[in-house]
Amino acid sequence: MRRLFSTFAHGAPGLGLLLMRAAAAAALVAPAAHMLVGRPTYAGLPESVLGAVGGVLVAVGLWTPLSAGFATLLALAEAAAVPGRTCNGLMLAAMTMSLALLGPGGWSIDARLFGWKRIESAPRKANGTPTD
Repeated sequence: MRRLFSTFAHGAPGLGLLLMRAAAAAALVAPAAHMLVGRPTYAGLPESVLGAVGGVLVAVGLWTPLSAGFATLLALAEAAAVPGRTCNGLMLAAMTMSLALLGPGGWSIDARLFGWKRIESAPRKANGTPTD
């Protein structure tokens, strides 16, 4: 994971990536929630469940390149299959592909698991023994 991103952005860029992840996750989870609240049918259930799982992974920033890439494929499939949702599907695909390429940001599980670690050692005396 470290090879994919040079750093996990903090500050304003990290906040922007967090907001982008939240918006993409809401767009992915909403159809599944709507289907479960209404009358569940088998017709769109597998796609909705896969979208919800991808949305949750994108929301928390876990395995972001894979989950956002998967969400991109789902959004493109929706844009091709549902005539009235072409624009929404393409916008969601662009957003999730951007997340896959940019990374999750500093406020994500990926940053905690795969971010740069800082290791501090105890100071040493001139003879090489650690100080107390």
